[in-house]
Amino acid sequence: MEKIEHIGIAVNSIQSAGSIYEKLLNTTVYKTEKVASENVLTAFLQCGPNKIELLEATSDDSPIAKFIAKKGEGIHHIAFQVNDIHAEMQRLKNEGFVLLSEKPKMGADNKLVCFVHPKGTNGVLVELCESVEETN
Repeated sequence: MEKIEHIGIAVNSIQSAGSIYEKLLNTTVYKTEKVASENVLTAFLQCGPNKIELLEATSDDSPIAKFIAKKGEGIHHIAFQVNDIHAEMQRLKNEGFVLLSEKPKMGADNKLVCFVHPKGTNGVLVELCESVEETN
């Protein structure tokens, strides 16, 4: 794992939370994006070398809607940048971690992603992220 890629925060409203975090971090939301496969709307803020991802559910069966119903708004996950997501997934499986998918999925911000089950990481949902080259 190379570095922390971002911290994901579950929110009821991107618009409302975005305004709060823009004031808090003295920056602006630089990108919003829907991730249809996860039924989520995302918004990204950059603060120095760090990124914050705000996550709003777009349907009641979204993992974010379920998270907020159970725990309320707040930190949802921490994401780590990796160079080779397939190799990192295999390494973690060999170490006994449970992954939430067998293959990486396309996520927000042009990343391949995979989540590590929080039961094996002391209750923290961990996301692996590999940047994908954009093609035109």
